[in-house]
Parts: sequence; C-alpha cells; structure tokens
Amino acid sequence: MNPARALLAVIALFVAAASLAQPARQPPAPPATPREAAPIDLTGQWVAIVNEDWRWRMVTPPKGDYASVPLNDEGRRVADQWTEAQDGACEAYGAAALMRMPTRLRIRWQGDDRLVVDTDAGRQTRTFAFGSPAPAAAPSLQGQSVAKWVTPPRPAGGPGLAGAGGDGGARAGGYLEVRTTSLSGGWLRRNGVPYSRDAVVTEYFARFAAPNGDEWLMVTTIVDDPLYLTQRYITSSHFRREAQGGRWNPRACGAAS
Repeated sequence: MNPARALLAVIALFVAAASLAQPARQPPAPPATPREAAPIDLTGQWVAIVNEDWRWRMVTPPKGDYASVPLNDEGRRVADQWTEAQDGACEAYGAAALMRMPTRLRIRWQGDDRLVVDTDAGRQTRTFAFGSPAPAAAPSLQGQSVAKWVTPPRPAGGPGLAGAGGDGGARAGGYLEVRTTSLSGGWLRRNGVPYSRDAVVTEYFARFAAPNGDEWLMVTTIVDDPLYLTQRYITSSHFRREAQGGRWNPRACGAAS
C-alpha cells in the first residue's frame, strides 16, 4: 500500500474512534418563559397600605387641590373644570393612577407570558404582556402594557435564579418593569387632575419581606406627559400580601348621579 494512503487510513481510524467516544450533542434547551424566569413572585392578593398622601388617596380632594402635581397652565385649566358631579368617574382609575387607589390587587399568570392585575377599586383589569409589543391598540383606560424582568448581575460563583413564578419560593432578586402607552387619558387624582392621551407610564414592581415576616409589594410609578405636566410625576405605593379572597370587595367606577 502506498505509504501516504496508509497514513491517511490510520488518521481516519483515529478520527472515527474519537467521534464514537464523544457523547451525542444535545439540542439546546428552549429559553425560559417569563413565568419560569420570574425572579420574584408577584402573584396573590395584596392590600394597599395608605401611609402617605392620605388626603389625596382616601378621599376625593376638593376642586383645585393639585398640590405636589407638576401641572402646567393647561393642566391646571383642565383640572379646574372638574365638578363634584364627576366624583367616582372611571377616569380616576386609569393606569397612571390606579395603584394609588385604596384598593386590593389580585395578580395572576395568564399562560406563561402574561401577568394580569385585577383591582376591587373600580373593578379594573390590567394585562402585562412580555416579549415584543403587539400592534398598537386603540387608546383605553388601561392602555397597552409591555413588561420585562430586570435582574441584578449574578455574583461570581453565586446561585442562579430559582424556579418559576407563582409558587412562592425564594428568589435571587430582581423586579418587574412595565411600560404603558395607548392611553385614553384620565385623572391623577379623583378631583380631575389630568393626564393626557400622550402620557407614558413606567412602573417598577418590587417585592420584599419585613422583619416580622410580612411580604410587601412596592410599586413605583413614573408618569411622563408633555401635554399637562412640566416634569415627571413620580409616586411610590405600598401593598401588603394577604390571604387570597380576604376582604375582596369589588366596586365599579362611575360618576355619581
């Protein structure tokens, strides 16, 4: 046999043997769904704890009381058109102000890529969709919300995120970011302090445990509105976790007759 051909045959045998010794490549695992990737569990029932701004949140403020809201001249003009006959109107329960209401929340998964938030105050439902935003929807009170998980960098050698959301297990930390557009406009307070159809609402949902074992949900809301506000309007609302179904009291919105 030709020496060159003999050498090639030997090399081929070695390559074949090496290939047989290697384990078969496994197909890559599918990416985790938003539910599986959840760094915190937001599901369950939560009750608002109104420990600040009581006079603007627990009762309807008098007409013209828009202190601390950075309204421009046009915003004040619109707010001054409100009348007591409009008290209770659904404009007060839009996405920009709903988390400031003295309400309870029920948060649940709808499939693996949508979080749904129901409120007993005003009987509102919000849907947070993960992934690419859907085609723009018609403006509405709750608008169109796109969500994503934000997690801190994993420490070198530290544990990864554990488990899927919804089972109450421990998490490595992180929060939910929600951006809402396609709003029909509404009120930042029940006395007609306005936000417009041009408003964009950005929210951050974080969960933490208190020393006494209570579980808390903190929602930071940022409203950007070029039509009625001179700068961002930022609030932070707190909710405490409670037993599912406890004291749930749905109350529909609608202006007083």
